[in-house]
Amino acid sequence: MPGLLLISAPPALFGAALSAAGPVPAPPPQAYLPVTPIMWSLAAVQDSAPPADADPATVPGEEQDDDAQGNEIIIEGSYGPPAGDPAEQFNAESYRISQAVDQALVEPLAYAYRDGLPGPIRDGLGNVVRNLGEPSNALNFLLQGKIGKTFETLGRLAINSTLGLGGLIDVAGKPGIGLPYRRNGFANTFGYYGGGSGPYLYLPITGATTVRDTIGGLLDQALLPFVVGKPFDKFEYAATYFVVNGLDSRLEFDAELAEIRESDDPYGMRRDTYLARREREIAALKGEVIEEPEAEDAAPTPPDDLPPEASLSLSERLQITAGQAPGGR
Repeated sequence: MPGLLLISAPPALFGAALSAAGPVPAPPPQAYLPVTPIMWSLAAVQDSAPPADADPATVPGEEQDDDAQGNEIIIEGSYGPPAGDPAEQFNAESYRISQAVDQALVEPLAYAYRDGLPGPIRDGLGNVVRNLGEPSNALNFLLQGKIGKTFETLGRLAINSTLGLGGLIDVAGKPGIGLPYRRNGFANTFGYYGGGSGPYLYLPITGATTVRDTIGGLLDQALLPFVVGKPFDKFEYAATYFVVNGLDSRLEFDAELAEIRESDDPYGMRRDTYLARREREIAALKGEVIEEPEAEDAAPTPPDDLPPEASLSLSERLQITAGQAPGGR
């Protein structure tokens, strides 16, 4: 049976035996990165630093040429609410509360008004409300010096109030007569003669408006009660006019309000949309045209002088496609 034999020997004798067996190969040399000594002194840095009020042009090694100055990046900004919306914090909170009320109460009422009433009845109520606003429309066209539109609006008022059964039927707007409804008001007259819109406001009941539009709207609504009197000074008239006009306006802008709610900044988009629309309306009264900005992701329009695509070769089609692609030539 094989076994193990342990031999004890002193270290010196064991080392001599290893030396006699042969030399032990040395490990390969390792490569090290060169080390460069760096001498640094805080006192030296302080002694060589230029004074704080020194002109860079007079400090050696600090000359500033025009190219170096042109490479500077300057960031400017402003702090606080926008210039046209000084009450932004109040308006934003009013907008938030109004949207909660709209989703819980106004929107369901508007949809019930749209779906619950037959179309002719709903259209008739809207026609009555518009007909009651015709005196204000005609007066403001007259104040703006638009005589032709003034007589057209008075003609609509006379025809719809008689043949249209008090405004229930828009007879004047039928193709045979062709007098379209044109909304106008004192706010438009103020803007027509250069009156600024004033600060933007979002009021709990009125919604998006400005100081100019608020004052103009109050004058529009006060025209019949204070100038004509009965029966337009009754509470029933004011309540009916307010409810029907509010529901019609809510349905008119339903798609736009839904799009605004889906945006990243609903309050800011609602403000900008309203102000831009009012600017276009005032410009239209003055005969000016404000073009709406084109969408950035709109597809480019191909030139009109291109031959039909069916008559082009494959290589020509590829060239045209490359030229219409973003960044193509």
